[in-house]
Amino acid sequence: MSTLTALDWLVISAYFGVIGLIAWWASRRQRDTQDYFLAGRDVGFFAVGCSLLASNVGSEHIVGLAGSGAATGMGMAHWELHAWIMVLLAYFFVPFYYRSGVFTIPEFLERRFDARARWILSLVSLTAYVLTKVSVTVYAGAVVFRALLPDTFGSPEAAFWIGAFSTVILTGAYTVFGGMRAVIYTESLQTVIFLVGASVITFFGLSKLGGWGELQAALKPHAAQFALWRPLSDPDFPWLGVMIASPIVGIWYWCTDQYIVQRTLAAKDLATARRGALFGGLLKVAPIFIFLVPGMIGFALQQKGLLTIPLKQTDAGAVMDGDQVFPTLVTTLLPAGFRGLVVACLLAALMSSLASLFNSAATLFTVDIYEKLRPGRSQQHLVNVGRMATVCTVGLGMLWIPVMARVSGGGLYQYLQSVQGYLAPPITAVFLLGLLWSRINAQGAVWGLVIGFLLGMGKLTVQTFFGEKKLASPELLATIGDFNFLYAAGLLFVVSIFIVVGISLMTAAPDPEKIRGLTWRSAMADSGDELRKSWDLPNKILAATVLGIVAAVYLYFSFWLT
Repeated sequence: MSTLTALDWLVISAYFGVIGLIAWWASRRQRDTQDYFLAGRDVGFFAVGCSLLASNVGSEHIVGLAGSGAATGMGMAHWELHAWIMVLLAYFFVPFYYRSGVFTIPEFLERRFDARARWILSLVSLTAYVLTKVSVTVYAGAVVFRALLPDTFGSPEAAFWIGAFSTVILTGAYTVFGGMRAVIYTESLQTVIFLVGASVITFFGLSKLGGWGELQAALKPHAAQFALWRPLSDPDFPWLGVMIASPIVGIWYWCTDQYIVQRTLAAKDLATARRGALFGGLLKVAPIFIFLVPGMIGFALQQKGLLTIPLKQTDAGAVMDGDQVFPTLVTTLLPAGFRGLVVACLLAALMSSLASLFNSAATLFTVDIYEKLRPGRSQQHLVNVGRMATVCTVGLGMLWIPVMARVSGGGLYQYLQSVQGYLAPPITAVFLLGLLWSRINAQGAVWGLVIGFLLGMGKLTVQTFFGEKKLASPELLATIGDFNFLYAAGLLFVVSIFIVVGISLMTAAPDPEKIRGLTWRSAMADSGDELRKSWDLPNKILAATVLGIVAAVYLYFSFWLT
């Protein structure tokens, strides 16, 4: 494999230099918690939109999506076409969050329901951040470091750990000192870098292959494997399961997760917050063409004997190692200089996701937990607590990396979607019902969150130990373990709805004054003119454009191999 040249290192050094300057500039503007956690609420739509995409796209996207593209084609594209859900975020959810002036989404949940709902969502979110997002993002980045720099630090394993830990520490440093302003403005640059860097892979890959037509020709004999829509008999991505689970996970992730929504809360006004979400939706379609398509290009190149992707041993024998597709494309196809650009692209994706995560975790801990336990503290004290919370999140994420390395064998991206499929349903149910129906009360929300979370984690635990090629007895647990994760997410969503609605109807209705402005009907009654004004002509045009692009992509890839 090729190694990085002096030109590559120059490109990487330039990247770090610019990121450092932005972080230094941002660190000089920290006056209070609003500055540290929400960048002073004066951010424009371009930075908000770039930050949304950069927060979403981590190294697990670059590595995991390329691997999924090589193994299952367009099967994972449904999750990348969630740009339509970002229109829902802009139109429906953002007005509630922004007008309430909250710092966190659990804080909004307390206003709609009670403090118990806030505590539950905060603790579940923090746990999920440390155990999934930090570890998976860092692990995926480390996989690429091991492939690109196998001898730089003495051995591939040394490159893996040095790359992982140094990136986490550097990202943690500028997040600690620069706060949300550093996160958002570095992410604007990082978005441009990884869009350009990843596009280079697609360009060189198609050039090597002979063009888009050659890609289609190479994949047509395997059309069933690479199709967007799979038959109901498909064990992993049956079309009905995708249609059920994908929107549930998408609404939770894009519309209710602090990690994402915090970016819109930093906008300078409601119209800008909505426009930022829509601009992020416009950018969201890109990962299909710059991450998923390169994976399919890698498969096609291997089929033609133009590329050799490492194999891994499974129970079914030796198969292509999906997590090595992206590193192999980089080291095999790209000339000097471009490899450095793509490493900078990887670093941008890795660092932007981690920075968003660190800042969101610090915000959740400081605002939703510490300030509740120790009220009345000064603004500077809370900023310092936020910095310490960031340091702790960095440390816990680093400790979890060795464990993550053991559980990622099934493919990073599919693993993530599986876990999120069990976390999302109760949270999505509570938010949708709470915003659409004033009869839903705190008792229903709390029990829905608790029981839904326990059922989801129970399914994940059983799936880990029981099922095909695992423990086959008792038979009931093996059946539950093998039950498709997409259908399981849909079933969990329905159960959560029944719990929330049933318990709400069996207990007292909430005080209408307490929830005034926190449901759609009351918000339209109180502030309908303001909401309509913020949904201005540019926002309408952006929303129509996003929906049109999503529809066009769905239409094209539904028939592209027929």
